[in-house]
Amino acid sequence: MENLLSIEKSKPGRRGVRFEQAQKHDYLPQNLLRASAPRLPEMSEFDTVRHFTRLSQENYSLDGQFYPLGSCTMKYNPKAYDELSVLAPFANAHPFAPESAVQGTLQIMYELQELLKEITGLAAFTLQPAAGAHGELTGILTVRAYHDAHKNTSRCEVIVSDTAHGTNPATANMAGYTVVNIKSAADGCVDKQALQAALSDKTAAVMLTVPNTVGLFEKDIREIADMVHKAGALLYMDGANFNALIGLAKPADFGVDVMHLNLHKTFAAPHGGGGPGSGPVGAAKHVAPFLPHPMVEKKGDAYTLNDEIPQSLGKMKAFYGNIAVVLRGYCYLRQFDANTLKNIAEKAILNANYVRAKLKGKFDAFFDVNCMHECVLSIDPSKMNGVHTADVAKRLLDYGFYAPTIYFPLIVPEAMMIEPTETESKEMLDAFVGALEKIYDEIFANPQLVHDAPHTQVVSRIDEVSAARQPNLRW
Repeated sequence: MENLLSIEKSKPGRRGVRFEQAQKHDYLPQNLLRASAPRLPEMSEFDTVRHFTRLSQENYSLDGQFYPLGSCTMKYNPKAYDELSVLAPFANAHPFAPESAVQGTLQIMYELQELLKEITGLAAFTLQPAAGAHGELTGILTVRAYHDAHKNTSRCEVIVSDTAHGTNPATANMAGYTVVNIKSAADGCVDKQALQAALSDKTAAVMLTVPNTVGLFEKDIREIADMVHKAGALLYMDGANFNALIGLAKPADFGVDVMHLNLHKTFAAPHGGGGPGSGPVGAAKHVAPFLPHPMVEKKGDAYTLNDEIPQSLGKMKAFYGNIAVVLRGYCYLRQFDANTLKNIAEKAILNANYVRAKLKGKFDAFFDVNCMHECVLSIDPSKMNGVHTADVAKRLLDYGFYAPTIYFPLIVPEAMMIEPTETESKEMLDAFVGALEKIYDEIFANPQLVHDAPHTQVVSRIDEVSAARQPNLRW
């Protein structure tokens, strides 16, 4: 409590709650007893409530501000899903309950698997993975199980493009593969010549993020898939950016063998704050037998967990996975029909291109072409009075907007990734663009103002690495 409530607010004799006289117990060892009373602040309940409420309002949140946070789909998530996901029959189900007692949960899992199969075109899905990176690991271990079963033990490499999510090479390495990085072409998409040069009989898989981290769809994806398959490898798709494809394209149609989706991004489960998440993994028919067990199946009118999958890589998570997140994703897909899902992707793409076009001539996109769900802008400090991307991001805080992802993807100098999502209105996008336009004017009229931002926050600039490793939680 001393670290949470400000001691200087303490007034002797004030109480929010009173306790009866503590009783002494002989079972506590003497060395564990306090020698002096704890130094706790004395405050009324009302002052305490105000203190914590005000602290909460110092944080940026999706309920209060626009989050242009690229690579993580910070879109509005219906509050009704939160209530449904904690209904007692789901939340109170014991993990060791017999199948007969959790038929409702198993039914939802089964139906969600079927829905994910429908929108991706893949043959099977597992809901076990607890996050996107966990889904990636599950997918690449599924690839390994596939190659092991086919006696392809010499396939020890995974090719990763420089426009992939940063977790992709880490995942391949964790799965025991040697990572082969290839550079993208001048247009921001896969360099097919570089890919062809990297492919060999050692290649187990090629990992692509589609759309990629510069917000572009891999226009040659079908040809790329043919190249990968001709080499005897599998094509893995990072589906974290599926918000731009849902209802528009099925990855199976352009040759994807394995992919993960993020229920906590595309499918309306809140994202951020450390979790929980859910990263279902889908596979084409020839790879599906190697997915984790158990798989939820329907037999007659009943739902069951099938553990008898001889080629399965095994379990990736205890019990069913993060069911509360699964439930939110299920509600999201049941709420919309195919046309609405298509409209979601179209609006996400429209919003990103609207921001890109409105800022052209001031903050230009590094790849100035039609993008997908996000646009990646680039700042040239030599042409902007020495102002850097971090300065612009910090100044946005003064205008009431959370800063977008900056300095990623790495192939874009001074990158600023903006992902508006489909749930933001034109009025909000105009306000955001207006703030950036004002910052642009400030860069030339008073660059020091931007250099020194933020000016309205409780703290100014901090050493973010030290803050993460040695957080100071005192008021």
